[in-house]
Amino acid sequence: MTTPPAPTPPAATAPSAGEEIIRAAQAFTGDMLRLQPREVAINLALSVVVVLGAVGLFYGLGWLMRRGGERLAARGLAASADMPRASKVAAITWTLVKLAVVAGAVVLVLEVWGLTPLEWLSGRMGAAATRVAVLILAGAGAVELCNRIIERVFHGLELRSADRRRAAQFRTLAPIIRGLVQGLLAVFVGLTVLSEVGVKIGPLLAGAGVVGVALGFGAQTLVKDFLTGLFLILEDIVSVGDNVKIGTFTGRVESMTLRTIRLRDFDGTLHVFPYSEAQVIHNRTKSFSNAVIQPRISYLADIDRAMAVMKKVGAQMQADEAYGKAILEPLEIVGVDEFTDNGVVLKARFKTFPGEQWRIGREFNRRLKQAYDSAGIEIGYPNVGADRAERRSFLEQEHADDEEGRATQ
Repeated sequence: MTTPPAPTPPAATAPSAGEEIIRAAQAFTGDMLRLQPREVAINLALSVVVVLGAVGLFYGLGWLMRRGGERLAARGLAASADMPRASKVAAITWTLVKLAVVAGAVVLVLEVWGLTPLEWLSGRMGAAATRVAVLILAGAGAVELCNRIIERVFHGLELRSADRRRAAQFRTLAPIIRGLVQGLLAVFVGLTVLSEVGVKIGPLLAGAGVVGVALGFGAQTLVKDFLTGLFLILEDIVSVGDNVKIGTFTGRVESMTLRTIRLRDFDGTLHVFPYSEAQVIHNRTKSFSNAVIQPRISYLADIDRAMAVMKKVGAQMQADEAYGKAILEPLEIVGVDEFTDNGVVLKARFKTFPGEQWRIGREFNRRLKQAYDSAGIEIGYPNVGADRAERRSFLEQEHADDEEGRATQ
């Protein structure tokens, strides 16, 4: 009778990166506990010397870079068109130099304490650490590249767009899409790095799905903010640069993020609204605007003459080169709007390009006041009792004198 073959033992699986890190930490702890006080003091002194040397190297390299920048500025290169890009390259270079100095100092300190990091990095863990570093650097490069591509594409679309609203829409969408791309790349690189160090991302993704559902119920306002803002932009209701009113606050839309809309009012105050709280948005600069003119004249003034003066001033404004380009249609005089204690209110409006209504309105009011003064048309003011009768008699006499003067001419 033949005996069955002995079962083969399972093949030993290589320890993961995380397990090797734990073993290395345990070995390091044991070595530290076996050190004598004299050895600990010497290692601490050497570590301090290495750190001070790294700090001195930082200051020295920083001084050299500042001197180089001052020389470029002295040569007039700071005003060139390539200066922003050169500044960004210099900032990235300085960051890489600092990382190299920090890495060198860390390696030397670990060597002082007997960890032999170079030997450790030359093995399997070194390969894993190298892959992680490459992934992080590639992720940072991908983020920078995507930001540059998105900026160039949307800036080009903005410049080529003949429609001002479409250009504003491109300007609004660019930072939002950039934020989404950065978030997706960060998640992808993070999961890949976790996979490299031995973390099983399958259960992690499953748990994240459950947590995501739970957070979805608890963060409904955030989701609502995001979707509301997305539809506001896609439907072209509001864009960066528009002058809008939200609730009791008015201002220019300075920026729109994934969750908020930000208004800067006339005195410089920044108002930040989540999209879910911006239930009603009054956009005063979409497609076109109206400069509403509402002069108040005296009850004793000739209304027809006052409106004729308004029409004349409107024609002069439209013929003016500095203001006529912003006016889309001639002055539309509606007529008498209301009677108040202070006089008769007339109403008219100019149709202007978006955002030009305030400039046109202010200039028209200035010219209209001068024209009314020249024509003898008095602005309305409160009249009561004897003052009203006395004022009426004076104006009637002045009007009679004017008529007599015209007759003699």
